[in-house]
Amino acid sequence: MWTASEWKEYRVLDCSGGEKLEMWNGYKLLRPDPQVIWDTQKDMKLWGKLNAHYHRSSRGGGEWEFFDLPEQWDIHYRDLKFNLKPFSFKHTGLFPEQAVNWDWMRQKIRTALDKDSSRSLSVLNLFAYTGGATAAVAKEGGERISVTHVDAAKGMVGWAKENAALSGLGQAHIRYIVDDCVKFVEREIRRGNRYDAIIMDPPSYGRGPKGEIWKLEESLYPFLLHCAQLLSENALFVLVNSYTTGLQPAVLKYLLDTVVTSSRGGRVSADEIGLPVESNGYVLPCGASGRWEG
Repeated sequence: MWTASEWKEYRVLDCSGGEKLEMWNGYKLLRPDPQVIWDTQKDMKLWGKLNAHYHRSSRGGGEWEFFDLPEQWDIHYRDLKFNLKPFSFKHTGLFPEQAVNWDWMRQKIRTALDKDSSRSLSVLNLFAYTGGATAAVAKEGGERISVTHVDAAKGMVGWAKENAALSGLGQAHIRYIVDDCVKFVEREIRRGNRYDAIIMDPPSYGRGPKGEIWKLEESLYPFLLHCAQLLSENALFVLVNSYTTGLQPAVLKYLLDTVVTSSRGGRVSADEIGLPVESNGYVLPCGASGRWEG
């Protein structure tokens, strides 16, 4: 498992009874987690005073119960800074397990730029949410990298701009686009645009601007076929994340091998991503990632 173990301001303290207890830069949150199907004894000193608790409803969804939590606050990861705030569906605006992928992408970018001092890179971030990956790659590449950040939710794109500014990237070469990712990729193919790296975090289920249904099991393969057409001749990597329950890392590996490696060579690796749990030394699974490297 690829583990995001380098956080200083985020920690998973414990997990039990369908919930995980987290510390977000001094604020203790209790949130549901579908992976936590065990019920272990809780150290009440650890599980004591909370700043907020998200209660899942038996009818679906849920709501926050706040005790002592600001409307928003910040968190750092290495040289990055992100704005956090609780909003619907239990989220805070950041998936901390993705830090293991940020580090990997940054290493790939740094190696490529060090190898060729005249090279510049272009990166496409699809379903880009609040821009954790956008900030990570933009920070590493500096003036020699351009990032195209695409998400269908205007509010998420605005949040990503805030995060970039917090990380000192207000003047970075980042193009923010509010658009349906499938439609955007189709237009980029027609325009003849190419990218040196593609990042994507597609949803399990969604709808396009005209009611088109996105179902990951049915839509991801044809979407990858289109994205592969956008890769430059000397492309560095493709990263695909999945939070769909039941989708194993091997599926992402087979997809990337079939779509990308078969025509370009390179190699693919895939694994679960997770977060260390302080109370017991375990690693909490948080999804899966597939990585193609050119």
